Amino acid sequence: MTAGATAALTVFFFATSLVTVITGSTSLVTIPVMLMFGMEARVAVATNMFALALLSAGGALPFVRTPAMDRPRLPLLVTFTLGGSALGAWLLFRVPPKWMTLIIPAAMLTVLVLLLFEPKPDTQSDSPLTRTRERTGYALAALLSVYGGFLSGGYATLITATGILFFRYPFTRAMATAKVLNIASSMIAVAIFAWFRIVEWPLGCVLGAASFAGGLTGARWAQRMPALLLRRVFLITVAALALKALIFDVPWTEL
Repeated sequence: MTAGATAALTVFFFATSLVTVITGSTSLVTIPVMLMFGMEARVAVATNMFALALLSAGGALPFVRTPAMDRPRLPLLVTFTLGGSALGAWLLFRVPPKWMTLIIPAAMLTVLVLLLFEPKPDTQSDSPLTRTRERTGYALAALLSVYGGFLSGGYATLITATGILFFRYPFTRAMATAKVLNIASSMIAVAIFAWFRIVEWPLGCVLGAASFAGGLTGARWAQRMPALLLRRVFLITVAALALKALIFDVPWTEL
């Protein structure tokens, strides 16, 4: 890749990270752009995954010493995520990616409908949880982690929504927890992709540094934003990305 293309991608990754550290769905934007620059699909996914890990690290850092982190649940959630994402990374070499182009927007639209009808999610963090609701949250997090290791586009968005819907997190806690899980998901996937030698490390390090800086800046902005505004940005982004994927990304004639 030329120096000019690398510079353009670096600026793009930084700008994208500023916003998607809040909304998620980074890969739905970054991977198509990497493909436009001529990268092979699996190499683009693997290299993007490394940048995602650093983006999530930058996004999680401002919340480490705050109550936004759900420390009691994180160990089990991380354990499920590591196992599921390892399986997902392996599936990248077995499953036709075109099927995932339909699953992503369908899942995001389902999440959007559920969130729109969920009453006052930003005031529910102290509400009692039923064991069924909590176990469903763990099960869904484990299932989503498989997709997180496979491609990751929309993974952080869906994990954020899972925290809101099933663990009754306020948006800031859901976002912070999603960043930690995205670190775990991305790093185990990167380890497997590295074993298969499909990570373009020099480019990944440059894009990862830009993503880390963008994620750190965006997360600090999020800490100062009203919860209601964060929620509205999130919902609008989910709707826009889902519709965009359905219209432009799904290869309807091939399914």
